[in-house]
Amino acid sequence: MMARGTTFLEAHGVPELLAPAGGPEPFNAALAAGADAIYCGLGNDFNARRGAHNFDDESFAAACRRAHLAGARVYVTVNVAVSTEEMPRVLELVRRAWELGADAFIIQDWGLMAEIRRRWPEVETHVSTQANVHDARGVAWCRDTWGVDRVTLSRELSLAEISRIAEEGVELECFGHGALCFCYSGVCLMSSLNGGRSANRGLCAQPCRLPYDLIDEDGSVMEIPGVATQGLPEKSRGVGGTRLLCPKDYCTVNHLSEMRDAGVGSLKVEGRMKAPDYVLSVVGAYRDALDALSAGEDSEAGAAARHRRLKRAFNRDFTDSYLWGSSDNDMMSYERSNNRGEVVGEVVGSRQLEDAVVRRGGGNGGRERMRRLTRADVEVRLTAPVDEGDLLELRPVDDPTQFLTAPAPSDAAAGETITCRAARPMPAGSVVRLIRSQRALDEAARVADKDVVRRRPVRVRVTARLGEPFSVELSCADGAASARAEGFVVEAARTREVTDQELVEHVGRMGQSPFEPVEWDVVLDPGCGMSFSAVHKVRAEACALLEEALLSPYASRAACKGDSHFCTPVPARAKVTVPFARPCVCALVTTPECAEAARAGGATRVYAPADDLAEGEWPEGVIPWLDEICREGDHARLDRWVRPGNPVAVGNVSELALAAELGSAPEIRSCIPVHNESCLAALEDAGAAGVWLSPELTLDEVCALARASSVPVGLSVLGRERVMTSEHCVLQALGRCVHDCRRCALRRRRLSLRDIDGRELPVRTDVNGRSRIWFGQLLDATPQVDALLAAGVSRLLVDAQLMDEEEVATAVRRVARAVEAACAGRKPARRLPGATSGHLFSGIG
Repeated sequence: MMARGTTFLEAHGVPELLAPAGGPEPFNAALAAGADAIYCGLGNDFNARRGAHNFDDESFAAACRRAHLAGARVYVTVNVAVSTEEMPRVLELVRRAWELGADAFIIQDWGLMAEIRRRWPEVETHVSTQANVHDARGVAWCRDTWGVDRVTLSRELSLAEISRIAEEGVELECFGHGALCFCYSGVCLMSSLNGGRSANRGLCAQPCRLPYDLIDEDGSVMEIPGVATQGLPEKSRGVGGTRLLCPKDYCTVNHLSEMRDAGVGSLKVEGRMKAPDYVLSVVGAYRDALDALSAGEDSEAGAAARHRRLKRAFNRDFTDSYLWGSSDNDMMSYERSNNRGEVVGEVVGSRQLEDAVVRRGGGNGGRERMRRLTRADVEVRLTAPVDEGDLLELRPVDDPTQFLTAPAPSDAAAGETITCRAARPMPAGSVVRLIRSQRALDEAARVADKDVVRRRPVRVRVTARLGEPFSVELSCADGAASARAEGFVVEAARTREVTDQELVEHVGRMGQSPFEPVEWDVVLDPGCGMSFSAVHKVRAEACALLEEALLSPYASRAACKGDSHFCTPVPARAKVTVPFARPCVCALVTTPECAEAARAGGATRVYAPADDLAEGEWPEGVIPWLDEICREGDHARLDRWVRPGNPVAVGNVSELALAAELGSAPEIRSCIPVHNESCLAALEDAGAAGVWLSPELTLDEVCALARASSVPVGLSVLGRERVMTSEHCVLQALGRCVHDCRRCALRRRRLSLRDIDGRELPVRTDVNGRSRIWFGQLLDATPQVDALLAAGVSRLLVDAQLMDEEEVATAVRRVARAVEAACAGRKPARRLPGATSGHLFSGIG
């Protein structure tokens, strides 16, 4: 094992290749493909891909053993928000995973992080990308406050930003390949509010992959112009699309040297929901690229082969825009959200075959039915080679929805024409793509259930001296461990003496072991004789001893099972009575006029986003509401609002770190989710002077946290909930970008996205080019104000970012009346027609 504190980049000169595994079969595929580390979930309750197959204890222990013998590490994902009630179960899962062989844990929830660091300081912890950390100050906070070993950065960061962050000396994990989320990770609520499947709980329904219309103030659909589609013939370009929130897949295989030089310590491949053949193909391509980088030599042929392998795995076409600080239309897959594969040719002709008659039924006395089946031979001229069994997609240019698939009938080279048997004729010019590689399927199937899928290189020393015990010494080429076995006493040959070549042959028969000899040192006296079966026995013992040496650091963990620090219960927080003067009606507004309207309506605490505060003449006392995104370039516009002694609402741990350093009174926004009492305590210890609770909590959970808090607790009770924040501007799909957000007329309009169910989701782009999308229904939790106040929720927020002055005043008065009614012992008014109570009575999955 690599010494703790030494990064992979420091030890090897290239980033660690981190592969996904949604279960045992993709785990084996990742290992066979050359992964340095594999991340996976234990069980199906507490990881961000709960829909994956994942592992039980037995299969996880076996997978860890295979990985450790091969020289790979295993990271367990516990990268979800955790409730107070669930915390003991999550900690028990961590304890079991550690005992079974986990090397590290990937964590989103700051309460879970606090509990693990408190109990088991020896356990390696990685901050998940779901924790939304994306600047040097945030990474330094993770290091200094929590003592973490690694931070997984946001996918949206550029090489320049990564390079700056790397100066903090914390190992950095960065996204290298696979599906991109439209929203910044950890702050997406779209799936949650649409149907209760929370991305923060591992059940994202991927609504960003669905079609949307961009509509204007009158509800009219705005025309999306044609978007050039890379890889298609010229005549098929210019087809517009409705997948307005669907990015292409990330691909950095051409830029690994730049990522290494920027300080990327681990290169992550996305895909815990992907099939084994995908994992094998993608991880194998990146292994080849990293090996070429390490060797300092590559070839055009090698690069071309890697690209072909990547294109023949699932992809939505590729982008590397974020690496260069870009987020324009080039990164979007507006036309389709499914697999594009690789373009390998076009249809040049079709021939209708005589319809076949298929007989069905008739068994057990049933009635036999006949079905007429249409068939066609479709001729395809290839521009790239195919293998027999490859799945081809045939898609007409004029009507892409009428596509079909057909297998390649035989191996064929570029330039050849093949005839595919299809369900119907296809028009000439139809684009042909290879969307599933038979070769990759076969390779993945070969390693799916093997116990040894990758052998560890070892140096072998064989000693055969007359009169001394015969010995075999094995040393891992990476220096991880060594072992020596002795056997029979070597005697003089009675018939024929043994040669050193024979010893190499027989000792080298390690086929059933996880080791592969790469270097030999044979010390053999002249005239020695021996039984090769005895030689095999010593070699087998040496292999067993080396396995034991490699696994011993993990085997020793079982002895810690009964240690008290492994069994410490989660401490119950004492009930706290906070001396709040009275409940506060709060409002979040975007203009000075709305701030005045809010105060006139009864708001005693008014907030405004930082960018809006920078414009116009604001009344005194308005509290800055800082962004959920705080990258290096955001400091100049955000840090100015963090002032000693003054309140400030922070949306990112970087801003919390600055506020604590300067002596401000930071209030934690709900985009830093607090779902448990441990998180509440940890953030209070980190300097939080107030907490705004997550809209994903139930009423009971909100009340329980409020009772446990020693700082003021707030909740949004009226307004629209923000469901997405994206670095990409949705309005760019209209093709009218002026590349100056302050001058953009479209940005000032009240535009919305309409989903497939007809719901309209308001969308706004800020002066920094970031899009924010709001939920389609108004939240109205005012009927529950009495219960909230009784539990100690003292700050009730009207999120009025989409309201004008009159709407603000009306909304604030409604909350103020609800507070007055609750204080007088009366029930607040009923919920507004058409409004939702959010998750107060229907918890997330």
